[in-house]
Amino acid sequence: MFLFESIPWYSALMWLVVLGGLIFVNELARLNKWIALTLFLFLPIVLTVAVWPTTAGEGSSTGTWFHWVKVYSALAGCLGFMALRYVKGWSDNKYLLMFPPVILAINIMEAVIRDFQVSGLNGMIDGVMMIGGPWNIMNGIAGILNIITISGWMGIVISKDKHKDMLWPDQLWFWIIAYDLWNFAYVYNCVSDHSFYAGAALLISCTIPAFFMKKGAWLQHRAHTLAIWMMFTMSFPMFVGESKFAVQSSHSETALWVVSAISLAANIAVFVYHIYKITKHKRNPLKVEVYTDLAAYKAIAEGHK
Repeated sequence: MFLFESIPWYSALMWLVVLGGLIFVNELARLNKWIALTLFLFLPIVLTVAVWPTTAGEGSSTGTWFHWVKVYSALAGCLGFMALRYVKGWSDNKYLLMFPPVILAINIMEAVIRDFQVSGLNGMIDGVMMIGGPWNIMNGIAGILNIITISGWMGIVISKDKHKDMLWPDQLWFWIIAYDLWNFAYVYNCVSDHSFYAGAALLISCTIPAFFMKKGAWLQHRAHTLAIWMMFTMSFPMFVGESKFAVQSSHSETALWVVSAISLAANIAVFVYHIYKITKHKRNPLKVEVYTDLAAYKAIAEGHK
């Protein structure tokens, strides 16, 4: 295949299991704060002390600085979003509402830095095949554009239903798709042999809920599924790279060029549209929401009431 080597039926089936499992655990985390605290606070404490020093130590495929930073930043996002959802008055504080865009931007920038770093690497490094090149630079630029087009954080609200979801009306489908394309390209560029699961399945696991289950809560879904996946891979690093179900990248330079070019093109398009909306309606994205005139925005903003 173009992106991957052969995908046997049992790997395709496991991909569906991973996808369904991530969606299911995300839904569990939405049920109440005690389940979420167990998943994102108590469980990581146990894993940090008893499991990860062995499974994610130096030389393992998850033993790099990036994986350790990523798991804790994802967990910090989950816990911070929970505080906004459950601590009275926090969701009305404009300074505390800066946390979601800041943690999102930090997570994207971590990957951008890694993409730039990998551009100069080649060969087997920390158990992962690296093929660095201009595609990493292209996708790093796409990630920076993705950060620039984050908007509307001051409009974040908490849903009035029992789930108390964190809704971000200005974070609409076109930005989410651009993010997905950028993040898949990042995973494909930097941990290519993990991208079948950590790229495609993981990204789709938060996009499906955001489009069909609870619209407007994409960042919450993303934080939950990312934290769950990172804890799993830090605990079982062999799964994505060396198990029976592992699917290897094709390691094709053409594929690397294509996924990064698509990522860059999509994020340029969103950036151009973002600037168009700002200039047309004379909106300051640091002070007001940008997409309030769109039907997709109104459906989320009005639906939480």
